[in-house]
Amino acid sequence: MAIARDDITGLILAGGRGSRMGGVDKGLQSHRGLPLALHALMRLAPQVGEVMINANRNLGAYDSFGVPVWPDALPDYPGPLAGFLAGLEHCETGHLVTVPCDTPDFPTDLVARLAEAMASNDAEIAMAATSGPEGVQVQPVFCLMKSTLIESLVRFTQSGQRKIDRWTAQHRCVEVLFDDAQAFFNANTADELRQLQQRHER
Repeated sequence: MAIARDDITGLILAGGRGSRMGGVDKGLQSHRGLPLALHALMRLAPQVGEVMINANRNLGAYDSFGVPVWPDALPDYPGPLAGFLAGLEHCETGHLVTVPCDTPDFPTDLVARLAEAMASNDAEIAMAATSGPEGVQVQPVFCLMKSTLIESLVRFTQSGQRKIDRWTAQHRCVEVLFDDAQAFFNANTADELRQLQQRHER
């Protein structure tokens, strides 16, 4: 049973502290003339039925992208799971897919491949993975999940836990291997953002 594109809501995770980038709002950093998060939005929108953004500051700037913006449901920047939870609370489709705001070149078939793997493996969660010198690296913030997992995630976060892999381990998960590891290159620091821009200038 395939998952229809219109049954998937996309969520851009832009709610972090940006501590490794000097505390700036990472999603609003300029990349090729546009904010990083807007690149992610333009990349994700054709792959899903609708899109939302999870952000905790500069909400007006994110509002100007023209899609709903939701802050974390939990205080103190507790990490990506708080973004997952904000997305699930406002998701009106059967599935939610998340991508971080700092990885503008993720695959254009990301969602289709995650959805296909989820359906064919009867999984509750599908995550992207890449292979490199250190073996297979799971990319847990590139995550497709069933909306029904909200109760599980509420319980998990209310117990004070914050680690993605601890939560996903409680559910039927499938990993989807993507060949191009560079597509998942993320700009966590100012230096990595420069590297990303140089790649596009070549």
